[in-house]
Amino acid sequence: MDKVMRKIITIDEEKCDGCGLCIPSCAEGALQVIDGKARLVKDIYCDGLGNCIGECPRGAITVVEREAEPFNKKAVETHLKNRKSQESETENNSLTNISKKTLSVTDKTVFNAGVKDKTGEEGVAQEEIEPELSHWPVQLHLVNPQSRFLRNADLLFCADCVPFAYADFHRRFLAGRSLIIGCPKLDDVEEYHKKLVEIFRENKPEKLTLLMMDVGCCMGLSRLVHEAMEEAGVEIPVEEIIISVDGTIINR
Repeated sequence: MDKVMRKIITIDEEKCDGCGLCIPSCAEGALQVIDGKARLVKDIYCDGLGNCIGECPRGAITVVEREAEPFNKKAVETHLKNRKSQESETENNSLTNISKKTLSVTDKTVFNAGVKDKTGEEGVAQEEIEPELSHWPVQLHLVNPQSRFLRNADLLFCADCVPFAYADFHRRFLAGRSLIIGCPKLDDVEEYHKKLVEIFRENKPEKLTLLMMDVGCCMGLSRLVHEAMEEAGVEIPVEEIIISVDGTIINR
């Protein structure tokens, strides 16, 4: 296909941190996070309007004029259709895996049928999970930076979706930790930054565990935490853990 001079977006890889906030704003599906960086999939998918520019917190996306293949509306329609099909397949596979896990839990419960609990009732599981939440509120926007539970805490900063994906969240991650939660996609990231700077500066947590989902927008939490620590002038040991949509730990 012959190239023409036209407006098209370009991404500065040195500035891009792969947060993925630009991706939902591109109606043509021209952007994708690959190897930790947002990238233009194909020139023919980009119409050059630059709707994604305002979504980039790092200023990594600009519109330039260069030789590129012409924007192809039909190719975009095919691309979006194929991507939707792939996403549906991935979602179905994830649901299948979740169903298998549920079946496994059900099998264990059936195995324990006939076991009596303290009240003498039969057909109950041998073990009940105790909640580990020690304070309230937990949403970062609502948390008071002067709260006692933050002082020298073993802090857990968790993406909103993680407790729904990881079945043993309370025992595995929450026990003994002070929890704050947030979503960089739906909430005000600048307000998050200000709040975290104040929390880090005033309370000096002993360590921080960062729990994120394996989705592009969640990666922005890592950048947010490290930038807030830098501004607060503190060094806090950070452990970053990523949870897949089927509820398994894929990176630790």
